This record gives sequence, structure tokens and C-alpha cells, in this order.
Amino acid sequence: MIRFQKAESFFIFALACAVYHHFGFSWVLFFSLILVPDIFFAGYLINPKIGARVYNIGHVYAAPVILIAVHYLARLPLALPVSIIWIAHIAFDRVLGFGLKHESGFKDTHLGKINR
Repeated sequence: MIRFQKAESFFIFALACAVYHHFGFSWVLFFSLILVPDIFFAGYLINPKIGARVYNIGHVYAAPVILIAVHYLARLPLALPVSIIWIAHIAFDRVLGFGLKHESGFKDTHLGKINR
């Protein structure tokens, strides 16, 4: 099942990149922002419970999808490319096995233990 989820995530990553290219957005912007969602890791500086919750907020697809809606409702031009980059980030993280975190620790994810 985990291999299937990783394959699905690779497809989502590739699709996000294709959509990004289709719209003609800047690849400099893409590579400048691709790691920005990892700022949600900062919650782990407090403790694992808060870390998991904060990290997961930044690593669920709902967050960038809401940003897409904001783009279309408020006509914020930067919101669409940022949301696509965010989706690509989440998908690539999951390809690498960095899933949503459990409160027991950073290495415990919905995709299993990291580096098992």
C-alpha cells in the first residue's frame, strides 16, 4: 500500500510540474520556493506534539487548495504559482517517505517510519 501511495505522490508531483509549466510560471520562483513549506518543521522546536500538528498543517493538500480558491476569489496573481509549488512540495516529500507526522516523533509518519 505504501508503494502505491508513493507512486500516486510521484504522479501528483509530475502533474503539478506539468501544470506549472503549462501556465508559464517562472522556474526560478519554483526552485526558490520549493522548500519553503518545510518552515512548518519549526513547531518541533517546541515539542513533538506541537511539531507534528504544525508540520501537518503545512503538509496537507487542503492548505494549497484553499490558496488556489483565494487566487480565484481575490485575484491574487502569486497565489496560483505558490499553491502549485506547495502541492509539488507535499507530493515530493511523500515520494521520499516524509508523510504526515504522528505526535510520537518526526520519524513516525502515515507512510511508516522514516529510514526504516
